[in-house]
Amino acid sequence: MSKTVQGLLTVAARLMLSAIFLASAAGNKIPNFSEVAKVMAKVGIPQPELMLVGAIVFLLAGSVSLILGYRARIGATLILVFLVLATYYFHDFWNLTDPQAKEMQTIQFMNNHAIMGAMVFIIANGSGPMSLDAKRQPKTA
Repeated sequence: MSKTVQGLLTVAARLMLSAIFLASAAGNKIPNFSEVAKVMAKVGIPQPELMLVGAIVFLLAGSVSLILGYRARIGATLILVFLVLATYYFHDFWNLTDPQAKEMQTIQFMNNHAIMGAMVFIIANGSGPMSLDAKRQPKTA
């Protein structure tokens, strides 16, 4: 595969992965801050307002980092931490008895699990050739 095609594919992948987190922060969590904090408190998250501010920062910083490919390993780590915590608190299918609810939360859990895998992949491999990280690396002969 050519470097150009590889670069374009990694840019597209970073954009696709980041879109959901940007939309979550800017389209839901920020404009509905009080309501989201109440839901967080209801599921047992300690200090929900503080944790929500942290979640928003992690989502925005992680998404921008991935989109630009600037310190993308750190950005992917921020999103990974968010996903681990959100998945544990909001998609705890193991605590449900209603079969339909259990199935729905299992699907959400597995979706998040797959995205966590993508974040681990970026942490392990970086952001690809068309990224600010790649531009910062010294050229080898």
